[in-house]
Amino acid sequence: MKEKKKIKVLRIINRFNLGGPTFNAAYLTKYLSDDFETLLVGGDKDDSEESSTFILNQLGLEPIIISEMRRDIGFKEDKIAYQKLKKIIQEFKPDIVHTHASKAGTLGRMAAAKCKVPVIVHTFHGHVFHSYFGKTKTAIFKNIERYLARKSSAIIAISDIQKRELSEEHKICKTSKIKVVPLGFDLSRFQENQAEKRSSFRHHYLLDDDEIAIGIIGRLVPIKNHQLFIDAVNQLTKKSNKKVRAFIIGDGEEKENLLNYCKELKLDFIEFNKEPQKANLTFTSWIKEIDWANAGLDIIALSSLNEGTPVSLIEAQASNKPIVTTNVGGVENVVLNNQTGFIVPPNDLKQFYNALYQLVEDDELRISMGKEGWNHVKEKYHYTRLVNDIEKLYVSLLNKTK
Repeated sequence: MKEKKKIKVLRIINRFNLGGPTFNAAYLTKYLSDDFETLLVGGDKDDSEESSTFILNQLGLEPIIISEMRRDIGFKEDKIAYQKLKKIIQEFKPDIVHTHASKAGTLGRMAAAKCKVPVIVHTFHGHVFHSYFGKTKTAIFKNIERYLARKSSAIIAISDIQKRELSEEHKICKTSKIKVVPLGFDLSRFQENQAEKRSSFRHHYLLDDDEIAIGIIGRLVPIKNHQLFIDAVNQLTKKSNKKVRAFIIGDGEEKENLLNYCKELKLDFIEFNKEPQKANLTFTSWIKEIDWANAGLDIIALSSLNEGTPVSLIEAQASNKPIVTTNVGGVENVVLNNQTGFIVPPNDLKQFYNALYQLVEDDELRISMGKEGWNHVKEKYHYTRLVNDIEKLYVSLLNKTK
């Protein structure tokens, strides 16, 4: 009996840094059914970022790394990366090229179109159409994305809100070309051994039982607007009757500026190293075992000016933690306002602080909101749903080419 020919998928991601896109690409590479054969390609992380290769190692994946494919625009490096992608396509002969995030989306789709790949798919994990660049640069990026959308068989948005932004607000392509496929993860680890993890985290950071720990998780870059979080923490430590400790989990190019800002505010803060210390605010750098950190925290915040689907908020709810977040990107698709957390306007210190203060002061509210989170995310954002959605999309797009 003749063996059924597998559908070959070339998956290209910007770079293997810690974040949602790596999880998305990794789970799709690992868990697509036996009807598919997937090759994963990605760029290297920036020096200021934490590597996500441990995620790939845990799943037994061995990607091809193109070191020239980096976040910043560099015409020499981009040209080399483009040529390498073309060579990979010519040798692998994929039926589908699926790109993730902007740089991979640009170089990967151009290479796929040049090599006449039957199906070209791109996932917007976020976008750079506001709060990143000035008007002229933003307009250039929009025009590039409109051109690339015409080369694409389908565009994937990771939330309904993002779909509306792409089609109606930024006019990247017609609504009919955009398919909404929410992210998917293995969230079970956030429910496992919570008490043990909580005790370990709080012992590690010298947290007393009556201290309320607030955390924010992500890259230290301007778009994440950590100053808003720091300002709110500064107010909390002065106005709340509760003992409050805050933790900035992550690293990046904005770190020195944030440290200097804390000094200006005369805030009690430390950069955590191996020696235990106590402070109102702790910069922990990256923590790979984020389920361990989430278990030890009591509230998880996000202060961004722009997001796609914020993974930290999905993981927070999977850990039964209440949320305070700015209303950006797909947040409203992820968080149930006034049920699993509070959603406030971007860069609004008064409302951001008030939401944090309410959760800090009200123990029952904090616990009840946290309990609602797991029920909300456990199926909606599980990787099995993601895989099924993508497989159906791939088959439908391939059928249109016949």
